[in-house]
Order: sequence, then structure tokens, then C-alpha cells
Amino acid sequence: MSLALATSRADLDKLPQRRAAPGGTAPARTAAVLTMGALHEGHAALVRAARAHVGPDGFVVVTVFVNPLQFGAGEDLDRYPRTLDADLEVAGKAGADAVFAPSTEEVYPDGAPLVTLAAGPMGERLEGASRPGHFDGMLTVVGKLLHLTRADASFFGTKDAQQLALVRRMVRDLNFPVEIVGVPTVREEDGLALSSRNRYLSPAERHTALALSRVLFAARDADARDLPDARGARGADAVRAAARAVLDAARGALPPLTLDYLALVDPGDFTEVPDGHTGDAVLAVAARVGTTRLIDNITLRLGAPQ
Repeated sequence: MSLALATSRADLDKLPQRRAAPGGTAPARTAAVLTMGALHEGHAALVRAARAHVGPDGFVVVTVFVNPLQFGAGEDLDRYPRTLDADLEVAGKAGADAVFAPSTEEVYPDGAPLVTLAAGPMGERLEGASRPGHFDGMLTVVGKLLHLTRADASFFGTKDAQQLALVRRMVRDLNFPVEIVGVPTVREEDGLALSSRNRYLSPAERHTALALSRVLFAARDADARDLPDARGARGADAVRAAARAVLDAARGALPPLTLDYLALVDPGDFTEVPDGHTGDAVLAVAARVGTTRLIDNITLRLGAPQ
């Protein structure tokens, strides 16, 4: 069956793929990929993971909605790319059954909502500190879209690690009946993480932006002889030092990379981990190149031989 386009919940619920699994009366299991459009290979990977998760008889829906609640003053709401025709092609080729592209009036029928979700302390760190209110707006629209799509499972990229952690926390704290699945970051051959904002970069800016992934890979690949533990255990301070060395070297790039933050954090609450921390930690970086703000991260296991 060809890809369907729905712009309202009523239209979405009328789709034959949605009504029942073949040979049965129960609704098909639904997997949702929530996006703001400008789809690329990273989004396609989410759709393929969703299709594999629900199988050929399941229903995979991609939402395309540029959410005004998660853009702050001076951010790129008006500039954010709207490419619905191209998005339909990407979603269909990746295995989606439908694209749900509601209007702002469909999602927020009374205008700006009076009741919203609050991301709490974790939402005020890193991205939340740089973009106040961003995660409140993100969680509000994710909650609404999970309801509107009636999702049984929803798929998010690990490139937005803090977003993924907050969505998982929301689902747990508020008892949403939905499974949240993280999908590994998709990168270009040169290491740059795929992002809808990459299209804003000039060739020179893109070259500078490669410093973000180099920071992460340097921390991942820090040589055991440079680490304090004779067993080759990776310590938090050594990871930070390896990452900062790459940033220092990138300071003289033209155009320059302007660092927002570099943090090594606990994946559960996004607080900084001390040296001596054992277990998983997320090394997260955010920086601006020209007028474009980019983020990236990698998960490392600390305190164990590599």
C-alpha cells in the first residue's frame, strides 16, 4: 500500500492500515517516529528500526511538525526548513505507512496551551541551560503526538541524548503506555553527525564543525598509557582532558567554532560525573559555527579496562 498523508487525527484514524492487523480485529501495533521534518538518513534509520520492531503487519507513522513551543527567542523557528514533499519520499522509501503532518491549529487548537509539561531539573541542564524552556516545549508536543498517533512504541535518535533521557523519564513518571526506543546516531563518512541543521553550513563551516565529532572520538580512543590506571581503565578526568585538547587545537579554525558546553554526565540525570565514576557516562558537546548551533555526544564506559 502506498504512503498515506494525514493532517488530522481523524484522517489518521481512518487509514485502513491503522484499523486492524490482517486477519484480526485488534488494531495494528503502531510505531511512531516524531520529527520536525527536513528528513535525512538519520530519520530514515529511525523509520527502518520502527518497521523492524512492529513487523510487516504493524503500522509505522512519521510525524512532521515544527513545534513552536520548543524554539526560544532568537532561535530559528522561521528559518527551520519545511520540505514536506521530500519528507514524504524519505519516509516512504524507509518503510513508513503514513506521514502525519498536522497544522499548528490541529496540535494547539486553542493557541498556546495553558497546561504544559515541565522537564524539571534535568531539563535545566546543558541544552536546557542554553535554551530555557526548550525541553518543556519538547515534552509537551511529544506527549501530545504520542496520544494523537496512539503509539505503542516511539523511536528517537541517540544524537539528542538529553531529549531521549527526558522522554524516557516522562513516559516512566507519567505512566505513558508506550515503549521508547533509542537508535544509534547516523554519521557522514567524515564523522559529522547527521542533522537537519547541517544544510545551513558553508563548506568552510562544515570543515570546522568536524571538530565536534573529533572531540568525541579523541575521548573514546584515549590511549591507555595516558590514563592514570595501570590496567588501562578510563577515568573521567582523562576523558575530559583528551576532549579539551582537541577543542584547544580547533580554536584557531576559520571560521571559528564557538563552544557552548562540553560535559561528561550521568545518563540518568545529566549531572557531571566525578573522576572515579564507574559505568556509563555521556560525553556531550554543543557549539556554534557561524549562525548554526550543533550538538553531538557519545556514550563511554568509565572505570573498566577498554
